[in-house]
Amino acid sequence: MSEPEGPAPLAGRRALVTGAASGIGAACVAHLLAQGAHVIALDRDLVGLESLDGPPDRLDRLTCDLADLDGLAALPQDVEILVNNAGIQHIAPVQDFPPDRFDQILAIMLQAPFRLIRQVLPHMYDREWGRIVNVSSVHGLRASEFKAAYVAAKHGLEGLSKVVAIEAGAHGVTSNCVNPAYVRTPLVEGQVADQAASHGISEEEVLERIMLEPVVVKRLVEPREVADLVGFLCGPSAASVTGSSYVMDGGWTAR
Repeated sequence: MSEPEGPAPLAGRRALVTGAASGIGAACVAHLLAQGAHVIALDRDLVGLESLDGPPDRLDRLTCDLADLDGLAALPQDVEILVNNAGIQHIAPVQDFPPDRFDQILAIMLQAPFRLIRQVLPHMYDREWGRIVNVSSVHGLRASEFKAAYVAAKHGLEGLSKVVAIEAGAHGVTSNCVNPAYVRTPLVEGQVADQAASHGISEEEVLERIMLEPVVVKRLVEPREVADLVGFLCGPSAASVTGSSYVMDGGWTAR
C-alpha cells in the first residue's frame, strides 16, 4: 500500500494502543485519531476507556489484563500500528522485591509486547506496511535503584524492538522505542506521593531532590509530547526510521 497523504496521513490504518485509558496511552489515542487512524484503545480500566473522546466509527474500547498472556490471542490482530505503552511500577530493594510482582511486571511490560508483536506481524507483512512503537523509558538506557523489574523490562523491550526492526525492515515494517524521563502520568504521580510519604518530605521536594535531580531540564515531560513523537514514528516521514531509541529525557543520558 502507498502512504496516505494530506491532513490525515494515517487514514485507513488500524492502530492498537495498550495502556490507553490515561497518561501517555490516552494522549497517543488522541493523536492517532487526529491523524485519521482507526484506534483500538486497550486497558484494564473500563472507566478510563469510557472517558476517551473520539469518533464512534474510529474508536474501539477493549478491556484486557495484559498479565493474562494466554488471553492476548483473542485481541484484534489486523492492525498496521501497534503502540506498546502499558506499564506498572513497584519499588523495593532487590532482596525485598516480591518475585510474583517481578514476574507480573515482566509479563505486562515485556512478554505481552512480544506476544502482541508476534501476532500482528503477519498482517503487517501482508500489507507490506507497519509501525511498532514501544514506549520504553530513560530506564531502558539507565538504571535506578529499587526498580529491578521495571528496569529489566525496559532494557528487554529495547532489545526486542531492535530484533524486530532487523527482521521486519524488508517487509515495510518499522520498530522503534521512545524513551522519556519522568512523565506527568498517574503512575509517576503515585511514585511522587509514595516517596514523599516514605522520606517525610513534600511532593515538590521529591521532584526537585530525587526524580529530577539527574535531569538538566527540570520539568516533567507531558504526555502529549510523547504522543507527538509516537505520531511521528507512525507517519510517512519515519519510513526509514527503525531500530532506534528516541530519547526525550531532559539531558539525563547526556551526563
